[in-house]
Amino acid sequence: MTWWETVRSGLAAIRAHRLRSALTVLGIVIGISSVILTVGLGQGAQREVREQIDALGSNLLIVSPGSSTDSTGMRGGFGSASTLTVADAEAIADPDVVPDAAAVAPAATSSVSLVNGSTNWTTSLVGTTPQWLDVRSRELTSGRFFTSAEAARAADVVVIGADTAAELFGRQSPVGQQVTVDGTRLTVVGVLASSGASASGSSEDDQAVVPVGTASRLTGSTSASVSTIYVEAVSENALSAAYQEVEALLATRHGVARAEPDFSIATQDSLVATANETNRTFTVLLGGVAGISLLVGGIGVMNIMLVSVTERIREIGLRKALGAAPGVIRRQFLVEASLLGLTGGVVGVLIGVVGAQVLPHLIDQAVAVSLVATVAALATALALGVGFGVYPAGRAARLTPIDALRSE
Repeated sequence: MTWWETVRSGLAAIRAHRLRSALTVLGIVIGISSVILTVGLGQGAQREVREQIDALGSNLLIVSPGSSTDSTGMRGGFGSASTLTVADAEAIADPDVVPDAAAVAPAATSSVSLVNGSTNWTTSLVGTTPQWLDVRSRELTSGRFFTSAEAARAADVVVIGADTAAELFGRQSPVGQQVTVDGTRLTVVGVLASSGASASGSSEDDQAVVPVGTASRLTGSTSASVSTIYVEAVSENALSAAYQEVEALLATRHGVARAEPDFSIATQDSLVATANETNRTFTVLLGGVAGISLLVGGIGVMNIMLVSVTERIREIGLRKALGAAPGVIRRQFLVEASLLGLTGGVVGVLIGVVGAQVLPHLIDQAVAVSLVATVAALATALALGVGFGVYPAGRAARLTPIDALRSE
């Protein structure tokens, strides 16, 4: 029997039991499609994080406050204290003190409710300086950013995000119109271009940016503390030097040892590493589930092949009595098992690719179809068919013609 005849015989056996064959490959279909979607979700998330980091720039330092301790002795994490001030940012911006810093922008973040007529919207209020636009690599779709003169006199001006503008003004142009915060009227001077979510998952398009002095007045804060200081190094190569300079300056200003600072400094690379590690853990967990599905599918293939051997035992005996070699019998059942595995792989890949196109619209998360993962999934499905078909094929090949012909 030629290879082509063997393949045709395997296809005929599968077609003769369509429902049974479909149920057999179901586990492989689920496993293969899960693998493609899992890898796609992981790669899509990593790509989004990488794009966000690249948009911010590879030469950015993010300085956050240290941890706090309450009256019971309970300590909060980094960022829970108020150890950074506007004066710290001004000191870092001094080129004589930190020569490797190109631009510095403090940011004091709080939550406020903006009102436009009968419409209100709660958003994130960011008090900062004009350098924030360049340091964060943000752009405007309309209007302008507030000026240094407006920042110096804490003018009542605001630049809003794309989502904030849509919620408050719909399709109208917000530029030149006013919004109210606790009775204070702010003039909208600009609208930020859409930027999506930050590496931490918060929306970059739902915020209102005002001069830092204006933010203090609106929130009733008497302290000059800020929640973040963004420091842009003069170049990517100068990032390490800028890190050391900022760390030494803040340690001196705060009167703390550099080994036990009351602040933390993160680079873009550390944010990428953290985000990728989280995505990798998520991918491994989902990959484990997909692996179990594949294992179940492989066991299903072996089980159905054993049933097939039992049902066709007299046919096997007759063929061996007519001179069929054990290798031919073994090859016939291996090809049949391989076809089951390959069919499950092809259907699983198709479902995975279609799912990768549909899923982003349902969960708002990019899914990247990996060619390597797709080819590997098909190879795995074929290997499952062959691997779990070896024992049934061997069992069929070892049958003697006499025992096979007289079995009921």
